[in-house]
Amino acid sequence: MKSIESRMTRGGLLALALVCGPALAGLLVDADSDWKEGEVTLPPAVEETRLRPFDTGTPSPNRFFVDEGSVSVGEDGVVRYTLVARAAGGAENVTFEGIRCATGERRIYASGRPDGNWVAMKKSEWQAIGGNAYNRPRAALAWDYLCDGLAAPRSRDHALQLLKQRRSHYPSEVR
Repeated sequence: MKSIESRMTRGGLLALALVCGPALAGLLVDADSDWKEGEVTLPPAVEETRLRPFDTGTPSPNRFFVDEGSVSVGEDGVVRYTLVARAAGGAENVTFEGIRCATGERRIYASGRPDGNWVAMKKSEWQAIGGNAYNRPRAALAWDYLCDGLAAPRSRDHALQLLKQRRSHYPSEVR
């Protein structure tokens, strides 16, 4: 009896591997090996009236906002936005960033100055989005707000719609 159960279990696992293998393999390689990033245009200065607060899903003394006027979805599939982080004491950090939903990566293009100008980052590379404290706002934006699963929103309007409605698709171990 044990031999039949063992064979059935092995057969079931083999069938599962054959069905799921190609899907899982796609997670281990670049979503599109021919992908090229499009040209990046810096947005206008942040305006208080366009700031939309969002919840990072973890307790923090800081508050986080996206400037709705900066949100765009490029033909390259990158969702770009201005992130504003405000500390309880009043300090503010403004960055112009991008999220590549298909690969779960983020990139910081520029840092905002108090006078509204942007300073391009000297070393700006695509990096995996993690759930640590520094990346938590980006992880929340990617998985709870701006990405439509592993796909970028269809348009700017779609991205703003996703931003306005709270969703939760992020793995529970990172929350």
